[in-house]
Amino acid sequence: MKIRGLRWWIVVLVFLAAVLNYVDRQTLSALAPTVQADLGMDERDYANVVNLFLLAYTFAYLVSGKLVDRLGTRAGTAAFVIWWSLANMATAWVQGLRSMGACRFLLGLGEAGVWPAASKAVSEWFPSRERALAIGLYTMGAMVGAVLAPHIAIPLAKFDYAAEFPAALAWFETGTGWRIAFLVTGLAGFVWLLPWLLLYCKPRESALLTAGELSLIEDGEASVGEGKPPWSWGRVLAYPPVWLLLLGRLLTDPVWYFYQFWFAKYLSSERGLVQAELTVTWQVYAAAGAGSLAGGWLSGWLVKKGISPVSARLRVMLGCATIMPLSPLIAQAGGLPTALTLTVCAVFAALAWLINISALVVDLVPKHSLGTAFGIVAAGSTLGGIAMNLLVATMVAGPSTKPPGFLDQAVQGVVGPLLDAVAGKGYGPWFLAMAFLHPLAFLLLWTGGLHRRALPT
Repeated sequence: MKIRGLRWWIVVLVFLAAVLNYVDRQTLSALAPTVQADLGMDERDYANVVNLFLLAYTFAYLVSGKLVDRLGTRAGTAAFVIWWSLANMATAWVQGLRSMGACRFLLGLGEAGVWPAASKAVSEWFPSRERALAIGLYTMGAMVGAVLAPHIAIPLAKFDYAAEFPAALAWFETGTGWRIAFLVTGLAGFVWLLPWLLLYCKPRESALLTAGELSLIEDGEASVGEGKPPWSWGRVLAYPPVWLLLLGRLLTDPVWYFYQFWFAKYLSSERGLVQAELTVTWQVYAAAGAGSLAGGWLSGWLVKKGISPVSARLRVMLGCATIMPLSPLIAQAGGLPTALTLTVCAVFAALAWLINISALVVDLVPKHSLGTAFGIVAAGSTLGGIAMNLLVATMVAGPSTKPPGFLDQAVQGVVGPLLDAVAGKGYGPWFLAMAFLHPLAFLLLWTGGLHRRALPT
């Protein structure tokens, strides 16, 4: 039996993996006020837990990319999903800051791996003109997961287990609702594994793929580098586009991390929304999903018009960079509807940018080394996210009244003066900073000559 359009079914599975990835990641953000109250965590504790996740994420990017190149997309992706699902389920039994930090660290080790694997899947199953759209589709899964997370986690946390399921109280006691939310969302990963293991393999090995679709997949650049040995670490690190793209993501991904980890808290503390009202953040993630699709479709359309893939991505990214100066107006807006409208515009542009900078990695790195290169580039993303967390936590919490935390001590000597300068300033300075990050990154990529690069053999 042959399946028409099998490559799109493959990307649907990657999309669903991204949904699960973000549901598991965003469950803590959705339930942060309740979890913090039960475990006695303040804002700095929350930032430290998030940063432990990002530290693990950074390390895992470097290792998981190479692992995907070694194990292959099918086995590597399955291993990552199993790991992070178990870590999320374990969060149901945490007892305090240390155990929560440990579980989030383990979650980060597993969750990072799906993205190098996803990019490798796209390089194996899609020609260049369709890659950005495919990346946009599976990235939209992250937004769908982020939208679903509060709608799944909050009802699970608020459910009356004492009346309807009293046995659960014996399992968990304090915080039964939010603990079950972590358990249920983690279990979903094991359901996803079956269709993935049944359907995924390389196109030439698939008995389900039509000859016509195989010819389309192998058209032009899709076959460059096939069968050659992976680059060594030294070769990957010596390739200039890897460093340019790493710096580009280090500068711009903190914007998206802010909306994932802090925007709901901003709405709660600055706009007065209670936890049940924080489901309004679905608008932000819907805008992110729309930006993912639009950014991927637009650069793909430009490629079909005869523009080179790299130039097409950069043109779209330039347009996105011109929208980001709207960011400071979000904090200045008088009403919530206006603030959310401006947020939707900024997030739409930020994700259209992210899709295209991700596609540039696929455009500029041979598929045999794509996992390794993507992991290195993505490590810049999480380093930027860690820096953002430190800055925003200090801006919001002000000078600490507690002894320095386990991460505070490590960074105080390096960026202590900067943190002291922004302490207690609130969210306003960060919204101002977000106006300049994308334009600065675009200038870096352009002056670095990325537009003159082609896929090496």
